[in-house]
Amino acid sequence: MATRITTVAFQGIDAVPVDVQVQITPGMFKFNIVGLPDKAVGESRERVRAALIASGLSLPIKHITVNLAPADLPKEGSHYDLPIALGVMAAIGAIPGDMLEKFMVLGELALDGRVTHVDGILPAAIAANARDLGVICPASCGAEAAWAGEDIEIIAIDNLFALVNHLAGRQIAARPQPVRALPNTSGPDLSDLRGQDVARRALEVAAAGGHNFLMVGPPGSGKSMLAQRLPSILPPLNPREMLDVSMIASIAGALKGNGLSDRRPFRAPHHSASMAALVGGGLRVRPGEVSLAHNGVLFLDELPEFQPQTLDSLRQPLESGETVIARANARVTYPSRFQLVAAMNPCKCGMAGTPGHICRRGEKCAGDYQGRVSGPFLDRIDIRIDVPAVSASDMIGAKPGESSAVVAERVARAREIQRQRFAALDMPDVHTNSAAPVNLIEQIVAPDAESQALLLKAADTFSLSARAYHRVLKVARTLADLAGSDTVARPHIAEALSYRINMAGA
Repeated sequence: MATRITTVAFQGIDAVPVDVQVQITPGMFKFNIVGLPDKAVGESRERVRAALIASGLSLPIKHITVNLAPADLPKEGSHYDLPIALGVMAAIGAIPGDMLEKFMVLGELALDGRVTHVDGILPAAIAANARDLGVICPASCGAEAAWAGEDIEIIAIDNLFALVNHLAGRQIAARPQPVRALPNTSGPDLSDLRGQDVARRALEVAAAGGHNFLMVGPPGSGKSMLAQRLPSILPPLNPREMLDVSMIASIAGALKGNGLSDRRPFRAPHHSASMAALVGGGLRVRPGEVSLAHNGVLFLDELPEFQPQTLDSLRQPLESGETVIARANARVTYPSRFQLVAAMNPCKCGMAGTPGHICRRGEKCAGDYQGRVSGPFLDRIDIRIDVPAVSASDMIGAKPGESSAVVAERVARAREIQRQRFAALDMPDVHTNSAAPVNLIEQIVAPDAESQALLLKAADTFSLSARAYHRVLKVARTLADLAGSDTVARPHIAEALSYRINMAGA
């Protein structure tokens, strides 16, 4: 008779239940693991054998077969060690198998019997809670698992011996408590900036509506400083967003200290990042930077220095809010609704358009450099501004600008207006104007005749695409929300167009 232990396989952030079946039959000693295991799973038999011996148990001299069902689903990772070990222990009568039926088990084993950390505990615990199961996991992952719910039973243990004592009632392990990561309040503040009033205004608009944002300017003009201060004016994550962000971080092994934070992620990959690093992939189809930036900010500095194919791979996530990674043996989807913030120099030498500077290569320098970024990619960016150089004389004696806290209050008010609007339209999953469906944006903007005439004239003059037209409407709606206006007026349309016209190269 086979013993059964429940564990999971990960497909994106989805935890698919896996049935670990262990059967011991007479015959020469043999330890087989079947069910499409990868190399890490195949090596589990050696870790399990050594851990059991270190815990005072020995494998019987019989034929041990471990089947990971469903057999056609690839099994990857070291978290199968603990369920396999418990299945063997139940099969030889070392622990009662019926006590394990109500648990989902994950954990890696060390050779001395310790149960060590594994990735993906949070999505696994949420899946277990949905199936009315408890969780047995490493002690280092207990606080993470506790976020799945207050009613879920969690046994977080350091070693196999401690688990046996808990199941026997000799030494009960305390239920772990969820840990909340304390926000870092000492981050960069907008008051550090001097000048750049236009850029500060555009940054506030981008934050209020979740709009993609591109800054073009010479080196040292403050583009990176502006981008780094965007998280300080964004509202905190709501509970649902926090769980989504934390599940992706858990799968990627990036959840620090098992604590969940309501700070929005800010990812800034180097321009040498590969396509797999940016959008995800690899042998185990791990989430990329765009998924790790879900519900947060993806900052691409020195935009034209990225490989053109790598940048164009972002076009689908920018439009759909998810990344689909297709392989011969897997098709994985990760949520990737992020706010893109990018910065670039106007040309290779970085000084095109700067007063008093004459480029030796002429206009060809700027044209060749900016041509590395494709038009379809730029068409998905809502706001584009020029960030001129700031001289030392402009900074001497300049008064500090508004602090991040002051700007964050205005951003929060605008976002609350948007949340209530979309909730009233029965779209609770839409929180910002940038995420509004195309068929809805004209309804919630409803430009008057004067604004419509301005839009039509701009569309003809600057050859705005249909996507560009709708993105102008989204930015205009955000400008009206910041102003506390129920209607979108001509000044809002004009300002939104100014951000788009700059992108068109006018």
